[in-house]
Amino acid sequence: MKSIVSAPAKVILFGEHFVVYGKKAILCSINKRVTITSSKTDEAIISVKSSLGEISVPSSDSIDEINSPLLPFIYIAKKMINEFHHSGGIKITIESEIPSGVGLGSSSACCVAAAGSISNLFTKYSKEEILNLAIEAEKTIFKDASGADSTVSTYGGIIEYDKKSGFRKINTNIDLHLVIVNTKIPHSTKHVVTKVKEFIDKNEKTFSDLCEEEMKLIEKVNLALKSGDLKFIGEAMIQNQKYLDQIGVSNKILRDLIDNANKTSFGSKITGAGNGGCIIAIVDKSNIEKTLKNLQSKNNECFSVQIDSKGLDTF
Repeated sequence: MKSIVSAPAKVILFGEHFVVYGKKAILCSINKRVTITSSKTDEAIISVKSSLGEISVPSSDSIDEINSPLLPFIYIAKKMINEFHHSGGIKITIESEIPSGVGLGSSSACCVAAAGSISNLFTKYSKEEILNLAIEAEKTIFKDASGADSTVSTYGGIIEYDKKSGFRKINTNIDLHLVIVNTKIPHSTKHVVTKVKEFIDKNEKTFSDLCEEEMKLIEKVNLALKSGDLKFIGEAMIQNQKYLDQIGVSNKILRDLIDNANKTSFGSKITGAGNGGCIIAIVDKSNIEKTLKNLQSKNNECFSVQIDSKGLDTF
């Protein structure tokens, strides 16, 4: 028996970093996907094959003894093997069209797809149960993961999210297109999050004020999404970027790219941790080609995406 499940990438439209401290964020899933195929095996080995490499470990090995970026998949497999008393192993294959390590939620999408695919070998989990398992797995690598990325990957569409209240779907008929520029500048989410924490420790009042401003901005964006006001959403992105500049997650290359993107799009900003990775620019059919042409260069990977409304998909 094979179990095949896919899950989408995501972008954070508003609220990255602030969401880590319990504030709201707005995210949407996009039409770039990871697909995971898993199957039971007779041999008591958990094997994972992906573009990041391969790993094979005895299913009896302790999680604490494994040091690999593929640890979340081993975690999920071991949990299912133990819970359902499987005497054999599990083979896992990962195929992804999501660039990794650039702020598009590749890790979270992989965890969601893996939780769906592997659990489906044993039982029929609800989306909520799959999401909880995915977040558990993601925390083996990113212990401070907010759960926002995995949530939007599971349910799809546009969501508002905060740690305390969870998520709420934002229903809109807006014709939302995004141009994404992958700067190919390497960055460490863990390092950037630590850098933001250091900023907060030294500037508590400033960060508190920024949190309040971000919440007010997100309230207005919610209304703009419902009414389809792309111009306001673009302006709000530009404002959100100013807040990200203040907490120190930008640099000259990103700022120059954003300034250029703003010339042809409705507005643009960093998405994800920052200090590298991707920027997003909001467009529609009237300016998408102009923006793509404006931002394409030999140094960057530039492409357009649309909202993925499906989320987790089981074949």
